[in-house]
Amino acid sequence: MTEEQDATEPDWGSSLRLELTPALLIHALMATASTVHTGWSSCIDEKLVVASVLSMDDTAGNYIRLAEQEFYEDEDPKMVWHDWTLEIRIANVLTIGHWQIPASVSPMEWAWHAGEAEQAFERACLLVGRRVHKGLVVDEPAPSESVPPRFSRH
Repeated sequence: MTEEQDATEPDWGSSLRLELTPALLIHALMATASTVHTGWSSCIDEKLVVASVLSMDDTAGNYIRLAEQEFYEDEDPKMVWHDWTLEIRIANVLTIGHWQIPASVSPMEWAWHAGEAEQAFERACLLVGRRVHKGLVVDEPAPSESVPPRFSRH
């Protein structure tokens, strides 16, 4: 180190470079995914997307996307699948992980798969310098045909 380097701190805007490969991303972020793959183009079918969140790099066009898709199985049209897809685009390479379950599984399995995909998305967003905050969602009760009357003690 030079004396100048000892006296000052690195600039916060200093460029940092890492050697990342799809294999390393899959290992670090998608270990619990049902299936993983790479590609040159997205495998997300926009017609099947029920929810999506995107985090983009300011300058290079890199992005992290978590999309939820629902689709029917070709062999059994009554079987509906839910798929959480984590898509990481760095340069022109896509690294993709899928967490897939039948839509009819127990709420515990549903929560586990959703949690794993969301946690992977949260961690992957660090690659483009973003933090993720979880939001609250209020589930409204399903409409009922016969609503009981309200009683008052007055």
